[in-house]
Amino acid sequence: MSFNSLLYTVNNRVATLTLNRPDRYNAFNEELSYELMDGLKQARKDADVRVIVITGAGDKAFCSGQDLKDIAGQKRSLGQSVEKRYAPLVKLVQAIDKPVIARVNGVAAGAGAGLVMAADLSVASETASLVFAFINIGLVPDTGSSWSLAHRLPPQKAYEIATLGDKLTAAQALALGLINRVVPADQLDETVTQLAEAYAEKPPIALALTKKMLREATHRTMDQMLLQEQYYQEIAGNTEDYREGTAAFVEKRKAVFTGK
Repeated sequence: MSFNSLLYTVNNRVATLTLNRPDRYNAFNEELSYELMDGLKQARKDADVRVIVITGAGDKAFCSGQDLKDIAGQKRSLGQSVEKRYAPLVKLVQAIDKPVIARVNGVAAGAGAGLVMAADLSVASETASLVFAFINIGLVPDTGSSWSLAHRLPPQKAYEIATLGDKLTAAQALALGLINRVVPADQLDETVTQLAEAYAEKPPIALALTKKMLREATHRTMDQMLLQEQYYQEIAGNTEDYREGTAAFVEKRKAVFTGK
């Protein structure tokens, strides 16, 4: 599959999807939105891919959200844009069994900030920032931002961030628990590569089940999750990876997981 606004590479079982509109701060137009979803679907199906990294081209922006210049003067349904582009993107990221890592190389604004928080893990450069900028142009949060902020922050803090639209530095976002790690800009590639390759060596089935369980736990009771743990542990315990993992532990060697 070929792309115009997206770069797609695979190395050491890690697929890297790069939003490639640096002249527009990697902002979404329709083409990039759909190409990113197509790239994610391709990586999801590829048995040789175990980890997915999403990032932006250049060092200024991860993704600055919707390209406002692209829609200037047009009469369009924003609700339809959310329905057909941004909501499916978030659902896809969260439905993929494989770990999805956001490599936040610069500003992540609007839909870009929502995409960062939809990922399973995020690593940001010290020069990066998050901006929930919807309010600044008379809109409400989308791309899952309302859910992510409400679930990760106390109510008043979530309200403040969603309604002021101020820039959060990478350090501030880290302190709030909105991203996982912050590193110097010149260490971003090395850190993301090490993290992605570490996940590529983990047992794929156990990773997929764990991701599913944690998503389900956000809307289930403890009793329900105890039953889910029983169910998923039975599945995991019948994999070759479990047998390999226990054998490697006993034999004091590194396990080699095959995803079977």
